Amino acid sequence: MQQVKLVADMLDANSQLAGQNRKLFEERGILSVNLMGCPGSGKTALLERTIEKLGKSYGIAVILGDIFTTRDADRISSLGVQSVQINTRGARNLDAGMVGRAMQKLNLEGVDLLFIENVGNLVCPAEFDLGEDTKAVVASVAGGHDKPAKYPLMFSECRVVILNKLDLLPHVDFDMSRFISDVRKLNPPVQFFPLSARTGEGMDEWVKWLGDRVKNKARQLSFRGF
Repeated sequence: MQQVKLVADMLDANSQLAGQNRKLFEERGILSVNLMGCPGSGKTALLERTIEKLGKSYGIAVILGDIFTTRDADRISSLGVQSVQINTRGARNLDAGMVGRAMQKLNLEGVDLLFIENVGNLVCPAEFDLGEDTKAVVASVAGGHDKPAKYPLMFSECRVVILNKLDLLPHVDFDMSRFISDVRKLNPPVQFFPLSARTGEGMDEWVKWLGDRVKNKARQLSFRGF
């Protein structure tokens, strides 16, 4: 029972910090996206391609979570956008406090869109509110069609499911109908984007969806008079 209370206290403290992050995003009109997925699903490659398509139209910043190394941040920085690498050194997910501290290292003036690339994991990240507008999970055809059934919390909590690496479909045993069916059973209104970050197939639909939400966030800010 003591362990249950400790977990509950930790999540409660995280929720309070998430609220502070959310307030900052609202005050600045920043659309924030928590990008989750298992290692190898192509989260960083998706970010690179998305930045290439949206970077000329919007101010973009990225917070990246990994257990060790700055390799992902180095890749993102090479595209000319601000990035901060969080090394969790064993922790299997980012929390709201980590994100809040990372934002202090960013110049948020002119930032319209903030990506938070979470630690590669399909379990823990779904439990932690970061204050984000949108939770998005990246799966890949190479990872198998059974992920929604095996990790229901992740696919239930997210607003967006991105199925990456469509270019590998001819080479893997992946049941698209089963994957989609399992996702829809868990989360009927979820936005679904099948694509390939490598070839660009399907990227336009994902980028348009994001762009529309960035514009909507800006309109909300203008309406409130900030």
